[in-house]
Amino acid sequence: MVRTLVGEGGTATHSDDAVLSVAVALDGQGPSIARARHVAAGFLARVRSEHGVAVSRRAVEVTQLVVSELVTNAQKYAAGPIVMDLRIAGDLVEVQVWDSDPVLPVARAADVGRVGQHGLEIVMALCQSFEVTREPVGKRITARLALTDDPRGGPGGW
Repeated sequence: MVRTLVGEGGTATHSDDAVLSVAVALDGQGPSIARARHVAAGFLARVRSEHGVAVSRRAVEVTQLVVSELVTNAQKYAAGPIVMDLRIAGDLVEVQVWDSDPVLPVARAADVGRVGQHGLEIVMALCQSFEVTREPVGKRITARLALTDDPRGGPGGW
């Protein structure tokens, strides 16, 4: 059985026995980044409190950082809306960001002297996996992050 719960700001949360997720459409304007971070933190707090999923404080902070970087890049390089999907997949949180720009991002070589443009490097360093998929319109970036710091599945101090 799948339930759809529409929450604050038009977000939708879906849950069944195997999937917990939230999706949000962002307009690509200034407050989109803060809203995306807020949605991510709220989603992880809910799956922890309402569904008993182990989520560490670090996982929440890292997820918010990854969300910030991906939504910032989508806002900066793509015209139009952005769609962010978050879902729990086993012991990972999967962050997907879709935008309308068909140009695939490329991580630049590390350069401590370069000011800015380190977002993709940061995201790739923090993720368990990272992929970019060209869509019929635009692209979808998927980053998967560990939910806990403890390999035994403990909450990692939260």
